[in-house]
Formats: sequence, C-alpha cells, structure tokens
Amino acid sequence: MAALASPTHPEEPPHRRWYGQLYFWVLTAIGTGILTGWLWPSVGAALGPVGTTFVAAIKMLIAPIVFLTVVGGIAGVDSLRRVGRVGLKSLLYFQAGTLAALLVGLIAVNVFQPGAGVHAHPGDLQLTGVAGQYVKEGENQDWWHFLTDLVPASAVGAFAEGDILQVIFFSVLFGIALKAVGPLGEPLVDGVHRLTAVVFKLLHFVMLAAPVGAFGAMAFTIGTYGISTLTSLGRLLGLFYGTSAFFVVFVLGAVTAALRINIFRLLRYLREEFVLVLGTSSSESALPRLMRKLENLGIPRDIVGLTVPTGYSFNLDGSSLYLSLAAVYIAQATDTALSVGQQLGLLAVMILTSKGSGGVTGAGFIALAATLSTVGTVPAAGIMLIFGIDKFMSECRALTNLAGNSVATLVVARWENALDTERVNHALRTGKPHAEPVVTEGGSLRKTTDASAHLTGP
Repeated sequence: MAALASPTHPEEPPHRRWYGQLYFWVLTAIGTGILTGWLWPSVGAALGPVGTTFVAAIKMLIAPIVFLTVVGGIAGVDSLRRVGRVGLKSLLYFQAGTLAALLVGLIAVNVFQPGAGVHAHPGDLQLTGVAGQYVKEGENQDWWHFLTDLVPASAVGAFAEGDILQVIFFSVLFGIALKAVGPLGEPLVDGVHRLTAVVFKLLHFVMLAAPVGAFGAMAFTIGTYGISTLTSLGRLLGLFYGTSAFFVVFVLGAVTAALRINIFRLLRYLREEFVLVLGTSSSESALPRLMRKLENLGIPRDIVGLTVPTGYSFNLDGSSLYLSLAAVYIAQATDTALSVGQQLGLLAVMILTSKGSGGVTGAGFIALAATLSTVGTVPAAGIMLIFGIDKFMSECRALTNLAGNSVATLVVARWENALDTERVNHALRTGKPHAEPVVTEGGSLRKTTDASAHLTGP
C-alpha cells in the first residue's frame, strides 16, 4: 500500500515577521507574567492553573506522538537489525554524555565552592511541605527503579499515566511486531502515517495557547515565591547557569564541530523550542516540535523517533549537571567533608539516579533525594537549602536537556551514516528544510517533509 503522498517541493509557509513568531509572543508572555506576579502577587498566584493546564494539554499528546513516531519509524526501516543498532548506539552516547555532564558539574562546584561559609546544621533543616514529599519519594526510590519500571502493568496504563519510558517500551515491541508480520501489517502502517498527520495538526492547535500557558506559569512562580526568588542563592544559581552554558557551548559545541555543524546555528534554529521550555519549565512541552525540527534537517524519522524520546529518559545532561552541583553544594553548606573517592562514589550512583529525571518540575529534586539517600554521606535534609530556587534550576535543567538531545540525534545519525551535513547546514542557515528527498538505508527515498513535517508557531 502506498504511503501518504508528499510533494517533492512542498510549498513553504509565508515568512512571518518577528512580531508574528511564536518565540516573540512567549517571551512577551514571560515578561508580562513576571510583572503580574511582582505587582499583584495574589493575582499571579491564582494563575497557576493556567500554566499547568497548558502543560497538561501538551502532555496529553506526548504519549500518542511518541507511539506513532516510534512505530512509524520502525515500520519504515528496511531491517529490524537497524532498529537494534540505532538503539544501542543511542544508549552508548547517552552514557558518555551523562558522564561528561556529571564530571563538568563536579569540577565546577569544587573549583568555585558556592556552599563554603554557609555552615548550615542538618538538624535545623525541617523537611516539610512539597519538599518533604519529594524527599520521601526519593528515599523510597531505588537506584535501579528505571529498569524495574520499564515494563508497564498494562499498555493502556502506560498511556494513561504518561510514562514515556513505558510508552517507548510498548511502542518498540509493537513496531517490531508490525514489521515482522510483513504485508499483513501494511494497512496499519498507512494508518499510523495518517494518524500522525492528524495528531500533529492537533498539536498545532494546542500550541496557539503557548503564550497564555507561559504567562500563567511565570506569574504563578513570581506571585508565589516573590521577585526575590530570582536572585536568592545567587552564587549557586549563577554557577549552575554558567556551567550549563559552558557545557552547551564548549562540550556540546565540540561534538557538533566534529560533525562540521555550528552549535550557535543549531541553538538559533531551535530558539522557539527553547523559549517554550523557558516559559513552561518543562522540556516535554517542546518534545513534539523538536522531533519535527530534527526531521526537517534531513535526519531519518526512525533515528529521530528512537533517539529523542529515549533521550528524554536516558540523556539528561542538564539534570546530570544539577545532581553533581547540588549534591556537593549541600555537602559544602553543611560542612560535610567529602574525599575524592566519596565524590566519585556519588558520581557512580548519579549515573543511575539521573535516568528518568526529565525536565519536569520536581523530577530532578526527587533524583537528588534518591542519590543522597542511597549514598548516605551527605544529609538528605540539606536539599531544603536549595528548594527555594529549584524552580529556576528546573528551567535550566530542561533547556540543557533539550540541547543535549538535539546534539545526540545528530551524533547517532552520523554514526549511522545518515547525516547529510550540507543539508543540515542549509536548513540551519535558512530555517527551511531542504526540498530534496533523503536516501535511507537500502536505497529507498523519503522526503524531508510530509503532511505534518513543517510545524510552525502561531
């Protein structure tokens, strides 16, 4: 059965002026939200449901988008061996990226020592409220939880709970089975392609509300925690943002330079996704758009469909930086001496606890509590010292995670000899996908865009 028709030279949407771009309206909404929360705190605090409702609307679509993309990607490859090869290469790169991020964070916190001189006594720190709930959840979370939680109790439950890792597991199995039945499954494959176009059109409708969601989320944060939250614990916050920027520009930049791709052009190409993450504090809100943007660079859909969703659980560079910085900061602030061996022991545990701690508020905090509870050398109660600024650290975690997963997809594509650097650089320079078809393994042709490929902002 023929796949969905796609024009060889798809008509490009008309160029929008700067005031018609999504990132402009989201940035405007963030600024307006800060002012609203500062000048009218009670109004800002009451706007929390606006932001959470928008994020919930995005999450509503993530599970079906991941399922359709993974299944469609697997069904479109010539060999199931390629699926396993792409998955293994992705996991190998993810481990290397996680280790690099943890080491960068560990070096930075030891060099600058932001917690020195705080002299906080662990006995004076009370675990109450939301922070106490996070710590309790972290204490009950074993370091191997991401493996035991991989298999869902039911396929429906994985979609209902929105557990991305479980959805990926079911999707991979379903895609392999669909590929294995051969011609019998072709009608379903065609249905997956058609349903993908419908779901992405639905996503476009939801994205029209992105500025409203960003406004509500930022107004709630400032209205609830106060404008001083933007500057409290400035040394740690500044170090985290500075270290994250260093990691993206120099570490990830070195990786993209090896691919002959400019990291700054890549960041500019994804600016709308970064602004969306900044406004919602969740890298999940940009997941569907990120996948389409990477496909528009000419990266085959099966590589994007396997690497990006898996990276949201296994390739969390920002969360890894946060864990190493925060854990040693708490040790410094509570005058807990840590030898080099103990810090390396922390790092070994964090390689595991960082998995699954995506860019959603609270996930990194839970992973930190799980790390400290597992090791036992640093008082877990010390996380109360950074709870006040965790919201702003969550945003930086999500931004860095997004950058890391973008680069990871390029690396895996190059590893698979499926990265056309000239095509990628053309798209990064112009902001438009290349019109020529992409040749996949086996010689089959796939267009760079289809009915839902060019996802634009409102």
